Amino acid sequence: MSTTTASLTIAEMREFAGFTPAEQRYIRRSLDIGLGRQDAFKLWARDASENAAIRSQYVAYQELKLLRDSVPRESGFDAIEGFIGKLTRVAAFDLAQERIEGFSAFRFLYERLLGADARPWLPSAFCAAAALPQIRPARRKELLQSLSEAAATAPGWSDARPSFYPEFIEKEAA
Repeated sequence: MSTTTASLTIAEMREFAGFTPAEQRYIRRSLDIGLGRQDAFKLWARDASENAAIRSQYVAYQELKLLRDSVPRESGFDAIEGFIGKLTRVAAFDLAQERIEGFSAFRFLYERLLGADARPWLPSAFCAAAALPQIRPARRKELLQSLSEAAATAPGWSDARPSFYPEFIEKEAA
């Protein structure tokens, strides 16, 4: 591992550590579901309602493979509709779960679910999803205010791939 890669990984770990416990749990669970890493039902379902939420998330995340393969690469407007519409629908599902508190956690999750190429599209998808009427008005306000001006108006985006993918950590028996 190069020094640059190690520095990026440490920065990503620090960023993840700054998220709320609910955000951390939701991100780890979402990565297990979205990347097919683990059986999320066995690992994350503590009760019937979580079991149902995980089932819904598996259904919503069906679009991820298609999204990964269809990130618009050209600057034209032709490829945007199919991509941003589907991404907004999946993002709205995640935001409606009320486990993601703001853009930083959303970006962290989606960089890993879709890859570095999706970065330029994440502020648009986040704003579109957060502004939908399916999101409670007070929640809408909180989410939209979490997007910094710098993130909304970034002149460029890193193409560095995420290197830290948080996983389930089993608690030791006391």
